[in-house]
Amino acid sequence: MPKSSYAKKKFYSVYRELNRQTYEAEKRRLAAELLKLQHWVVENKKRVAITFDGRDAAGKGGTIKRFTEYLMPHHSRVVELGVPTKEESRNWFRRYERQMPRKGEIVFFDRSWYNRALIEPTMGYCTERQYRYFMKRVLSWEEKQIANDLILIKFYLSVDRDTQLFRFKERIIHPLKYWKFSKNDERARAKWEVFTKYKTQMLERTSSEESPWVVINANDKMYARLACMLYTIYHIPYVERQTFKPLTGEELPSKYRIEIDGVPFSNLSFRQYSILERMTRQR
Repeated sequence: MPKSSYAKKKFYSVYRELNRQTYEAEKRRLAAELLKLQHWVVENKKRVAITFDGRDAAGKGGTIKRFTEYLMPHHSRVVELGVPTKEESRNWFRRYERQMPRKGEIVFFDRSWYNRALIEPTMGYCTERQYRYFMKRVLSWEEKQIANDLILIKFYLSVDRDTQLFRFKERIIHPLKYWKFSKNDERARAKWEVFTKYKTQMLERTSSEESPWVVINANDKMYARLACMLYTIYHIPYVERQTFKPLTGEELPSKYRIEIDGVPFSNLSFRQYSILERMTRQR
């Protein structure tokens, strides 16, 4: 059963209000560290899956691109599945089991199996029965994968309504990005509140100590990219991570500096968390 005290972790790293020069320098350092991590994965035949979920224009693809830019391509893979077939829709978990990493491989999911908890019920692409089955079974399925030596990180990139609208407008007029905006994006935006309801249910019900959600504020793309990379470095127990320190000079405590509005996550009750979430949405 999911434990609500592990739901909806927000990870605030030391990266705030960086200028472009500092961002580029730190991104390069993190990329070098990720390459060391990948060597560890390959040499020790580890299996790593990192998922990126969120609304349209949250920056999932751009963040993955920064992860993979300098990794060894033979030992990493990006999975971005299209519209499922009828057989895949009926056998949802099997669809993703086929994409899980082999030994010595890191796989990045640009949208994951959690499509069935987010966009599919929002847009009516799955039945109520399929949705409920998924929500009931997903944690036990993930924990079975983890028990089979899978290292799993689940990122949710969170953007507010105004940020999404700005990025949509940018895509529409940009000569190299216009293809990223679709009529389906427009329809999904019209269902913002419905999506929010499903997102809230997903974060509350599909997080556990073994398989927590890590929520990243993605309104600032530079911050989101570096925060995801840093969390991955500190979460996966490769040896070299012990020597890495962020460029800002601040050291991260053992629990990754997980905070909500400046309050350490471990000090919050779930009731306090819910109140803070409501206050944040009302800003």
